[in-house]
Parts: sequence; C-alpha cells; structure tokens
Amino acid sequence: MFEQMAEPKEKKPTDYTGVIVGVIVVPVVLLFIHLGKEDVGRSVSIGLVTTLIAIRIRWDLRKHFWFWGTIVVLSLLQLPLVFALRWPSGWIPAIGTLPIALVDCLVILGGVRFVEKLMTKNKGFDQPV
Repeated sequence: MFEQMAEPKEKKPTDYTGVIVGVIVVPVVLLFIHLGKEDVGRSVSIGLVTTLIAIRIRWDLRKHFWFWGTIVVLSLLQLPLVFALRWPSGWIPAIGTLPIALVDCLVILGGVRFVEKLMTKNKGFDQPV
C-alpha cells in the first residue's frame, strides 16, 4: 500500500502573462486619465488587453513575420472602434465590458487563423523569421 508513492510532479515555470499585460496596459490607462480622456483610455485598454491575450494564445506563431503583420493590421482596424465607442465616465462592472472584449479577442484569433491557413497553403511564405 505504501510502496506506491506518488512521484513528485514536474514543476512548470511560472506564467507571468497577467503581469506583463498589466505592466503594458496600466501606463496607457494612466496616460489617458491624465489627458482627461478616460473613455478613450478605457476603449484602448480593452483593445490592448484582448490583443495581448490573443498574442499569448497564439504565441507558437511568434517566429513568423506574417503573424506580427496580421496583429498590426487587426490592431489598426480597431482604431475606428476606439474613437466611436464611448464609455460613460465612472465605474463600469467587468461584466459590461466582457462581451465586447470577448468578441474582439475572437475576431483577432479568427483573423490570425485565416492568415495562418493562407500562409500554410502557400508553403513558400511560411518560413519563420
């Protein structure tokens, strides 16, 4: 009974994705608050967080030039939404912004997946950087 001792589990390295996202987003939000554009800062932070989460999800593609190009193009496509979508000033519960952030993240992941299929179909363009 005691002979079957459980082997110690292999330790995985700590994932600091949340800390990295926070270090990137907090100064951006504080800059917009300082400029008096809290609503624009909130829109930018939501777009930035969803983009960073999508990058983390597809981090295995980081060595491909087309991946970063796709992220840049999809981020530029978010700019009209940032200026069109105005959040009310004050506290907004996270559940209110979650549907928008989820759709944004899914659009980015869908765009990356679409370009990935195009690039893997054309084998010459699928070279890592």
